[in-house]
Amino acid sequence: MTFPRTVSHETLDLLAPSDPRATRSRRDLRRVNRIMGTRDIIMRGMQPALGRHSGYRPVRVLELGAGDGTLMLSVAQELSGSWPAVQLALLDRLPLLDADTSNAFARLGWSVQTLTVDVLDWAAAPVPQHLPPRWDLIVTNLFLHHFDDLRLPELLSAIAARCNWFVACEPRRSPISLIGSYLIGAVGASRVTREDAVLSVRAGFRDAQLSIVWPGDRDDWQLQEHAAGLFSHFFRAARQDVTAAGIT
Repeated sequence: MTFPRTVSHETLDLLAPSDPRATRSRRDLRRVNRIMGTRDIIMRGMQPALGRHSGYRPVRVLELGAGDGTLMLSVAQELSGSWPAVQLALLDRLPLLDADTSNAFARLGWSVQTLTVDVLDWAAAPVPQHLPPRWDLIVTNLFLHHFDDLRLPELLSAIAARCNWFVACEPRRSPISLIGSYLIGAVGASRVTREDAVLSVRAGFRDAQLSIVWPGDRDDWQLQEHAAGLFSHFFRAARQDVTAAGIT
């Protein structure tokens, strides 16, 4: 059984950051990420970039739709011993990074800055002079599915123009994922999270849907896309010239 991709507004995106329903839903999402094994999926996607890094400067990483930064912190806690210094930027339309999370990054040797901006404004704007013209790595988690078939190519074009590697973990649009989304209340998820989970799966990806809309000449990019675990969909794009020569 297959069903078409449909994108709808999720309730969490419409709530004020201080709304107790939003606070609880963000807490739910941390639990959902653990259940889905998101940290390990993202981490495995990021690790090959390290082998291509020359090491003479910090790795420059940008997370889009970063939320409160806790997922990337869990990745940093696993990778900090093997990765060189990292300059991390967390982009979100809301300022959700708190002092405790920021300090935890600092203890790991990761410098962090926040970019509070709508991602489509970021995509349409020229690169500010104080930021690198091309990030070593851009990462997203449960983010691309928010964009419909008109906006998604626009966003992916901006990402491709601004990075050497791109890694995304998204909801897998499949019958088993849909069943799981209806059962998420069994792990204590709130009403907002339960409703949003179903919408997320219906807006998710399968097969080579992201590869098909990835911009540019296929000879310029090495693309990898597949199911990850029971509920997730993985996508990675790496520049061929960088893969061959190493990130400098």
